[in-house]
Amino acid sequence: MITVISGTNRAGSNTRKVAELYHQLLAEKGANPVFLSLEELNSLHRDDQFTRIETKILIPSQKFVFITPEYNGSIPGVFKLMIDLADVKKAWWHKKAMLVGVANGRAGNLRGMDHLTNILNHINMLVMPVKLPISTVNKLLDADGKMTDTATLTVMDKQVTDFLLF
Repeated sequence: MITVISGTNRAGSNTRKVAELYHQLLAEKGANPVFLSLEELNSLHRDDQFTRIETKILIPSQKFVFITPEYNGSIPGVFKLMIDLADVKKAWWHKKAMLVGVANGRAGNLRGMDHLTNILNHINMLVMPVKLPISTVNKLLDADGKMTDTATLTVMDKQVTDFLLF
């Protein structure tokens, strides 16, 4: 099972739009992915809702696609809290991850992806070496959340293909 996680709880974010694009690319390649948005999650407490998500999504998943926006040179705190609330050995250990950073600025959350890589390595996850920083994401998406830049779409498609083989 592959799960695509939109790594912010901000409603209507470009992160979610990009995550939905990755979900669609995986589905088109027959992967039958699961989509999880942190908009729907109270990651401040390990409550019944979180336990259901952990049991039905996080633990059974063998691969994760993490789409994270740049928040102050790193990843959103709500995303880190989700990682920390989960049973690390059951939800994360020895599983695979693909990283995509999104930002309105120039770097596409490169620093955040490096930080996230260190976190994921610490919890024994294997991170695919090809990470995609999507810079100026606000200029690459149209009003409907569709990617308008064909070069970016090509790189996204290649990254997904490689991840399925990873």
